[in-house]
Amino acid sequence: MKGPLVVQSDHTLMLEVDHEQYAECRDFLATFAELVKSPEFIHTYRITPLSMWNAAALDMWLDDITLGLKRYARYPIPPNVTSDLTEWHSAYGKLLLEPLNEGHLRLRVLDARIHERLKHEERLQLFWLEVEAQSFTVLALERGNLKQALIKLGYPIKDLCGYLEGAKLEIALRETDHLGRPFALRDYQEDAVQAFYHAGRETGGSGVLVLPCGAGKTIIGLGAIAAIGGHTLIITTNNVAVHQWRTELLNKTNIAADHIGEYTGTEKSIKPITITTYQMLTHRRSKTSEFEHLTLFTDFDWGLIIYDEVHLLPAPVFRATTAIQARRRLGLTATLIREDNQQDDVFALIGPKRYDVPWKTLEKRGYIAEAYCTEFRLTLPEAEELNYAHAEKRERFRIAAENSLKNVLVAQLLENHSDDLILIIGQYISQLEALAEQLKLPLITGKTKETEREILYEKFRKGELRILMVSKVANFAVDLPDANVMIQISGTFGSRQEEAQRLGRILRPKQKRSHFYTLVSRNTDEQDFSLNRQMFLVEQGYRYLIQYFDLAQQTIPVQ
Repeated sequence: MKGPLVVQSDHTLMLEVDHEQYAECRDFLATFAELVKSPEFIHTYRITPLSMWNAAALDMWLDDITLGLKRYARYPIPPNVTSDLTEWHSAYGKLLLEPLNEGHLRLRVLDARIHERLKHEERLQLFWLEVEAQSFTVLALERGNLKQALIKLGYPIKDLCGYLEGAKLEIALRETDHLGRPFALRDYQEDAVQAFYHAGRETGGSGVLVLPCGAGKTIIGLGAIAAIGGHTLIITTNNVAVHQWRTELLNKTNIAADHIGEYTGTEKSIKPITITTYQMLTHRRSKTSEFEHLTLFTDFDWGLIIYDEVHLLPAPVFRATTAIQARRRLGLTATLIREDNQQDDVFALIGPKRYDVPWKTLEKRGYIAEAYCTEFRLTLPEAEELNYAHAEKRERFRIAAENSLKNVLVAQLLENHSDDLILIIGQYISQLEALAEQLKLPLITGKTKETEREILYEKFRKGELRILMVSKVANFAVDLPDANVMIQISGTFGSRQEEAQRLGRILRPKQKRSHFYTLVSRNTDEQDFSLNRQMFLVEQGYRYLIQYFDLAQQTIPVQ
């Protein structure tokens, strides 16, 4: 039988979707290749140096990669691809950063040619205190800056300097939660913790864990805190997420409430476990002022720093992270995709990808819900079509996104899902407000007071509210486990990570089917962007059913 994969000399891989080996080959490629595009029948992947460094950091053997490619390849693998994979994979581990003495580190270079290049690289001269035959002496304070500079030049560092223990904290996971239900890490959660911690060895303690939304990344974070047993700083996306972390800590560990602090706009309490937000850390009084709250990183003796939704790291937090390489760092995310393509900074400063599990793998095991994805393509009403045709390019996307016909379709979808718990999400506040008024539905936006948000979320969790409208504030870290329908009326251009996060809001396991509806204006820029948005999820094995809707239609089929 011919394999499903065509390996090309430009390092791209063409995977046939309808082949019977598609799913197993897709999961194999996810460990060392990046998805480029994913139309209906052929998916394109690309192998890059960074993707191979991550594979090497995961202890994935080069022979396993090359043998797997041969097993799935339809045609012989081009010799230059084999050579490049060998070179890229072997690059990780040729530069070893090791402790030397107090205040100094040694960068040991195992390849004499690379050593010679680094010795004469102008951009690196400021780091070298002493140049020896196979090594360089550098200041310990430059640990992060050096790693960042070298990866930009194509040289990943394997950091073996170990970590400061930080202030100790007695903490353990409960065997039963606060309601008396049995609690333990699932097998993949335990594997993720161990992949990160590495039994306390210098090869562990920094890195990123990639798991689907709904797979329990917060629980894995609790496991890491318990394994390390040190004071911990947790950085997350918003105040709702701050409260959710606090709740999970109290419910599933033996930590006392007075050992948990919240550092937010309303409360600034530093405790053995302190939870804050990216927004808080990057707040400043003016554009020229200092980021005064970034001292949270350096003024306290943390044993662990957790970056929730690590793919969202803002630049100031990146810069602050360069100074704390001696602290253990854990990144949690559903996707390492960054629309600014700064994944190499995450690799250098947080650490390599330590664990990754495909979404469909956990779906088959019943840990996340099966979801049915549908894209509705709607015609623009005549007047709006005229506005679109005459608008400047930067205005077209919003005109398409605010297609008034979407309101008609939303109303019909709500009728079809009269027994379901539904989230309606969108990008533009004016669009959401108009739809909320028309349908008499509650709406949460960035302007909604925190207490009101919590009340609405809690009513939704209890089933007192069946339909809730939200802006992009609900993209991340909002725990609404019983929601099973998401209607996306507009989004942030071609953001793949946003598409993944929004689907993730309805992936908690439940008895009912989960449906993810995306509404886009047909033959517009919005439709073009929607293809890019879906790319990551199609890689994970999700299929989008395409349906069409216009003013002539009165009903849509129930799925």
